[in-house]
Amino acid sequence: MSSFHIRPRFTQVLEMDPESLREQIVNRVQNSGGRFEIKSFPDFVCLRIHQEDRHFWSPRLNLSLAATDDGKTEVKGIYGPNANVWSLFLFSYLIAGFFGFIAAVIGISQWMIGNEPWGFWALGGALTVIVILYLVAQFGQKLGVQQTFLLHQTYESAIGAHAEIH
Repeated sequence: MSSFHIRPRFTQVLEMDPESLREQIVNRVQNSGGRFEIKSFPDFVCLRIHQEDRHFWSPRLNLSLAATDDGKTEVKGIYGPNANVWSLFLFSYLIAGFFGFIAAVIGISQWMIGNEPWGFWALGGALTVIVILYLVAQFGQKLGVQQTFLLHQTYESAIGAHAEIH
């Protein structure tokens, strides 16, 4: 499962109604040996690695269950880190993007009035930070890939079907 996405995902339509599917997933995961923590709400299920096996880069699987018009269920699954890790990266991207935007405005202004456009150097620095954040996220994803496989196999076992990640 090598993906260039920051948060790999899948979408599939299953033949059950959302409530029955949610109950089936919860029951099968709970009976799989206790390797996972599961949180279940109407139309939403979250699977994560049990606390004692979890590390900073451990993934979680968030499942959104939505009823379709013909009585089936559309499942949208997203793999990602814990909320604190995801928030750290999200805010880091936002801060780097904000400084990059400001640097671009300053650089363009300097260039238009004929001054030395040092703002473009700051823009390059912000873009470098964004690329580094992306590479760190990919590295973290690779550290958690074995647990991601385990989560995915458990999900597929619970529903009795294959789900292709994209």
